[in-house]
Amino acid sequence: MDRDESWTVIAEQRRAVADLLAGLTADEWETPSLCAGWRVRDVAAHVAMAPQPPGTLTMAAEALRAGGRFHRLNHDLAVRYAARPTADLVAELREHAGSRRLPAVTNYRNMLFDVMVHAQDIAVPLGRRLSMPPEAAAAGATRVWTMGWPFWARRRFRGIRLTAIDTDWSVGSGPEVSGPIEALLLLLTGRAAALPRLTGAGLSRCR
Repeated sequence: MDRDESWTVIAEQRRAVADLLAGLTADEWETPSLCAGWRVRDVAAHVAMAPQPPGTLTMAAEALRAGGRFHRLNHDLAVRYAARPTADLVAELREHAGSRRLPAVTNYRNMLFDVMVHAQDIAVPLGRRLSMPPEAAAAGATRVWTMGWPFWARRRFRGIRLTAIDTDWSVGSGPEVSGPIEALLLLLTGRAAALPRLTGAGLSRCR
């Protein structure tokens, strides 16, 4: 997918997340997401913050507070932002859905898989369905497979062949694991919730 196509999907995913969130109860906002230690509210805040990132000085101060740990930095920023009224988070997602502004440390290829995966982090534990375009999911899966940190997917799934059943995508070699490309993308990014949607001789090694 090219840059413009990717940004179109990013905007669509942000709007879809906003529409889902708008109908949640107070308890559902507090539901644990697929990200360990993150509530639905926290993931929503993270997605809402992406097109309106803090300034360089703020980020430097937050990095110091987090002891230089990237995951802690992300978590703490999201939790603090999640204290905002839920209606504000929904409104911001809609207002900035089409924004192409990016945090300094990332790019649109990373943003593409990030928003799709986080949409599922919210939807799956709530028993809701958000569609993920197969072509975009394949682009995201390829990006995760090749990027190394923070997922190290190629190393973690060494000796396994991953194959999508709904689009032309496969990587690796060895016993096969197959399923929908969106489930494979979730697997590559460390979401065990993808496992029930996958089959194949290599599945036991993925567990």
